[in-house]
Amino acid sequence: MKKNKAMALTYEIKKHQHSFMLCFFFILSHFCLQFKPVLAQSSPVFACDTATNPSLKNYAFCDVSLDVSARVNDVVKRLTLDEKISMLVNTAGSVSRLGIPKYEWWSEALHGVSYTGPGVKFNNVVPHATSFPQPILTSASFNETLFETIGKVVSTEGRAMYNVGQAGLTYWSPNVNIYRDPRWGRGQETAGEDPTLNSKYGVAYVKGLQQRDDGKKDMLKVASCCKHYTAYDVDNWKGIERYNFNAKVLVSCMPFSWIPTA
Repeated sequence: MKKNKAMALTYEIKKHQHSFMLCFFFILSHFCLQFKPVLAQSSPVFACDTATNPSLKNYAFCDVSLDVSARVNDVVKRLTLDEKISMLVNTAGSVSRLGIPKYEWWSEALHGVSYTGPGVKFNNVVPHATSFPQPILTSASFNETLFETIGKVVSTEGRAMYNVGQAGLTYWSPNVNIYRDPRWGRGQETAGEDPTLNSKYGVAYVKGLQQRDDGKKDMLKVASCCKHYTAYDVDNWKGIERYNFNAKVLVSCMPFSWIPTA
């Protein structure tokens, strides 16, 4: 009897090993077949391109020796009201007189750099990015180090894609909404129904996205924008759209349920 059990156990182990090897070689062959030579490469678009336009060196906001506040104040002061208004949407207009190109703020990176946002484009140079599990699965690990590590990988890939002109530097991620009703349809984007877990996930993921590898705290690797505004869990339900839905929430419920607390 013991011998039969041992043989059965050995069979199961070998069967699993065989399945693992098949899976491994399938994935390997997939990448080999998908590999394509790099045929073209573009460059990132950015303001203060003094190599192309040396006259931009005369602007204080292009002087990298100044601190961030001084540079921001200078460029805001130079913009006209119409130019400022043109930048209040995700597709920001260009200001050619100041050497500021148009910019697409909307890029997505909930669990990897995604083409969902118009700021990201895949081509033969970078055909795809790493796709991690959906946040609701990752958050179930309760592993804050994991949350931050995934964010670091995503921002590294996002930065690399920016360097070849395929992505921006601003990402509408993570989603920190509290998952209250499955009819919403976007619960997989969140860390679940617990406000504390949502908070810890959001903080760690944002750190992973934004913190630079060189430790410079006054600069960002990429910029993270948490979404959406609190008490948000409807997109389009029986004619009620998120753009004009009035979420009436008791004041007592806000700190305990809807606003994530670390």
